[in-house]
Amino acid sequence: MDTQLATTIFESLASAVRLDVYRLLVKNAPDGLVAGEIAAQLGLPPTNLSFHLKAMTYSGLINVTAEGRYQRYRANLLLMHDLIAYLTAECCTGHPEQCFDADAVNACCEPTLSLSSTQTDSPS
Repeated sequence: MDTQLATTIFESLASAVRLDVYRLLVKNAPDGLVAGEIAAQLGLPPTNLSFHLKAMTYSGLINVTAEGRYQRYRANLLLMHDLIAYLTAECCTGHPEQCFDADAVNACCEPTLSLSSTQTDSPS
């Protein structure tokens, strides 16, 4: 994977709706869901969902296959695994196997605040 593809994938996920869609499709892997099922489960209007599905398909995050008059969407799990591998390839000085050892990660990495604890309301 290269930086441009990783950027495209992150841009595609930079929406709460798209994150919800992707997570729903992962939950329903490998069968996937048709667009109407996605819209119903997430409470989205079909026109809004169509816009998001098109962007996610373009990035490669999801695949679509025609089933009669319906379109079935599936999460591209291989692409997500490749993205994770890209992000962690240089982990722990080129030893990514150590990244998943909690003791090793804690020993080499400074703790940081979680995103939720750093968010504040905008000043009035």
